[in-house]
Amino acid sequence: MARIARAERQAQLTQLARQAARCQACPLWAGATQTVFGEGPASARLMLVGEQPGDREDQQGHPFVGPAGHLLDEALERLGWPREKLYLTNAVKHFKYELRGKRRMHKTPGQREVQACSPWLEQEIAAVDPKAIVALGATAARAVLGRAVPVLANRGQWLRREDGRRVLVTLHPSALLRDRGTQREVAMAAWLDDLRRADEDEEGGGA
Repeated sequence: MARIARAERQAQLTQLARQAARCQACPLWAGATQTVFGEGPASARLMLVGEQPGDREDQQGHPFVGPAGHLLDEALERLGWPREKLYLTNAVKHFKYELRGKRRMHKTPGQREVQACSPWLEQEIAAVDPKAIVALGATAARAVLGRAVPVLANRGQWLRREDGRRVLVTLHPSALLRDRGTQREVAMAAWLDDLRRADEDEEGGGA
């Protein structure tokens, strides 16, 4: 029965991705190359939620494949969390940017875009039914928890959604890209300490 339920939930995620590919609920779809939906197994115990796809993600159609994604991969390797066992997604499914010459520069999504994508995120959470969620950054935390969350004041802490699911709040990996040299390693170590709490959760939130 568990296998059947898992297969049904995986099929549900596939169907959701197909539906989201046609989403025009906010203006972002017009400038984006494609919808970038979440990826990972329906059986994932841990869901990681970021802000939005970046330029590389928009081009390739997969979450966390740009510079921030590479940093996340490094963190996952150091934590011993196989990426293929996690469900990775974003609060907003289209790339929001502004043109500077020929370059598409990241622009933080507004509340309108987050709300427009909220039904997709909520359906992903329902389909995967993760034991815990990691919110990477302020946009993700607000989308997952339904309220503004000061990330620096709450990083490494467990908060609860209205449905009772536990949410671990921490920085988005892009925040670490600004650091260089020894500063990067210090920031990385602190970030890993935050993420490690998902393994220490006594209620089973680990990867």
